[in-house]
Amino acid sequence: MRGPSAHLEEIIVTLSVPAYAAFSPTEPLRPTVVERREPGPKDIVIDIAWAGICHSDIHTVRNQWGPASFPVVPGHEIAGVVTQVGSEVEKFKVGDHAGVGCMVGSCGECPNCKAGDEQYCSGSGMIGTYNAVGKDGLPTYGGYSDLIVVDEGFALKVPDNLPLDQVAPLLCAGITTYSPLRHWNAGPGTRVGVVGLGGLGHMAVKLADAMGAEVTVLSQSLRKQEDGLKLGADHYYATSDKATFKQLARSFDLILNTVSDGVDIAGLLELLDIDGTLVQLGLPEHPLNIGPSPLIMGRRRWAGSLIGGIAETQEMLDFCGEKGIGSEVERIESGQINEAYDRVVKSDVRYRFVIDGNTFKA
Repeated sequence: MRGPSAHLEEIIVTLSVPAYAAFSPTEPLRPTVVERREPGPKDIVIDIAWAGICHSDIHTVRNQWGPASFPVVPGHEIAGVVTQVGSEVEKFKVGDHAGVGCMVGSCGECPNCKAGDEQYCSGSGMIGTYNAVGKDGLPTYGGYSDLIVVDEGFALKVPDNLPLDQVAPLLCAGITTYSPLRHWNAGPGTRVGVVGLGGLGHMAVKLADAMGAEVTVLSQSLRKQEDGLKLGADHYYATSDKATFKQLARSFDLILNTVSDGVDIAGLLELLDIDGTLVQLGLPEHPLNIGPSPLIMGRRRWAGSLIGGIAETQEMLDFCGEKGIGSEVERIESGQINEAYDRVVKSDVRYRFVIDGNTFKA
């Protein structure tokens, strides 16, 4: 049940909101109630319709990227309906479809923020949608909850023609793949390889295809070949077949690696043509070490990319609205989150779980 409460250290009016949280790296997630700030003049309140499950959620709550600040309410793929707007809000009105991605704040003053790259904030750093501390001093809690209060500057307008369940994963998986495709100018005449056909990979295929690139999926096996071709891939190869690396040598201008571990980085670099770029999107638990030869011998680049800034994320959503692109989703209720986590680890989802926000309500 929602209701006002106050912190003793300083008077901050808050809302009590039902949610699902992790309380330790070894316990299942369970229902709880968290405190969100009362909306201010520039805030909007979003009734969460759908929240996507990203592998980042699992890495975080299981302390695989370092100690988390428990309790953690994960979820940075959020789509819903605006139910309240502050007195100074300009972008949104009640009833609008809106989304929240991986960040809910940044310093706003550093060169990167001013350039629209808030995700690379060099001031106070970007404020994550969960497992962080907001400018109000309260912990940030993510989308596994009934509602979210967010500054309008970090909320996205969702095209009306896109179903909200298919939109939620766009706020992470979509922008994580769209940003490097745009940055490295994917389009007609560009040969793009996508390593892995999972939550990120299937969006990379859809987006690169919509941009007009020639798209090849590089997957461990041919098990998902039919899916990959339906999603927009022109070609599909198995990386477990050693002949693939010989056959496709110097075949790509750009490769997006969506896989965290178990990938032959040096082998992927050899698939790039001269001046080609391999972009690392998956974040492994352990360092990846390669020798410099594959880079030097083809004037190749091994780069990394995070998400996009707010403006670019809005651009991505507008592009998806224009092209009718959504994520491929499997819908679940909040009580199925722990089972879904186990299935994500086993790569047993095609291609993103989304949680029905109505099932968080008290």
